[in-house]
Amino acid sequence: MDKIKRILVTGNMGYIGPVLTSYLRENHPGIEIHGLDLGFFGQCLTGAPVIPESRVDVQYISDVRKQSADYLKDIDAVIHLAAISNDPMGNAFEEVTTAINYEASVEMAKQAKACGVKAFVFASSCSVYGYAEGDARNEDSELNPLTAYAKSKINTEIAIKDLADENFVITSLRFPTACGMSDRLRLDLVLNDFVASAVATKKITILSDGTPWRPLIDVKDMSRAMDWGVHRTPDAGGNFLAINVGRTEWNYQVKDLAEQVKNIMPEVEIEINTDAQPDKRSYRVDFSLYEKLAPNHQPQVDLSQSISELKSGLEKIQFSDNNFRESEHMRLKVLSRLRETGLLSENLEWTNR
Repeated sequence: MDKIKRILVTGNMGYIGPVLTSYLRENHPGIEIHGLDLGFFGQCLTGAPVIPESRVDVQYISDVRKQSADYLKDIDAVIHLAAISNDPMGNAFEEVTTAINYEASVEMAKQAKACGVKAFVFASSCSVYGYAEGDARNEDSELNPLTAYAKSKINTEIAIKDLADENFVITSLRFPTACGMSDRLRLDLVLNDFVASAVATKKITILSDGTPWRPLIDVKDMSRAMDWGVHRTPDAGGNFLAINVGRTEWNYQVKDLAEQVKNIMPEVEIEINTDAQPDKRSYRVDFSLYEKLAPNHQPQVDLSQSISELKSGLEKIQFSDNNFRESEHMRLKVLSRLRETGLLSENLEWTNR
């Protein structure tokens, strides 16, 4: 779809944004990319040769809760990443999660349509399935969102569905647990945590009993899917589409993820907490619809490649922090410290403006 010439990426200064920007630059050299982000994690760089935002054409440092139609002028497509991005942060800032992940997301979609945007890609989550025993969940399966984060995602999907039409195509991508290297690496994700622990301490401690199921996807393949969403036409799924993005064979039990890391780093020791309470966040996901509708944008980065690239990236920055769960690589820790120093209000707004 050559008509997509200018894209706005919200939340582009996080974990996924730098990878997405590089992907779009490589695959669509002439495209114009605008970024919109509040900048909470701008300083959390991991070995980046340049500031990732040097790759965008226009960067707005602004709050999605305080939107302006100016951001959407002449924009052809919006990729909406901006969100309080995981369960621990959602639990700590529940009202803010609702305001940013749900209310601001719905308003962004409404404004985008009013401004003539053609495509709206919403970064949703497979966590909407919650605790799900039995068969892998497909798009028609019962939903069971257990957390503020998961509820915000499905509530947004429901609220924006009726905005879609032939001139405003909405694609809600239900992503599995993200993994992989980035210029702004997060270590509050299961595989990233395991690799960081293996590199720093030669040991992986599984806090659960290791049995919960998780589907995984590398950030490069998330970028590939978002590119598909931007260029998707209604004949591939309709004006509105909520779709699971990944590969069905990439559903793993947590203990298997640790074993995969050990396969690449044989010296690593694995410790499982056999006395742990059951982890209710366990589900397997069926990705056959995505395989059917997006044959040219299927995930390509398998688990071993993600692990190897994480290992290489961490070793390149001489990563050795055995206390990394208290570091800026954990997004909740960053927000908490900004709050403690008075730079952020209790509503996660900058106080120095």
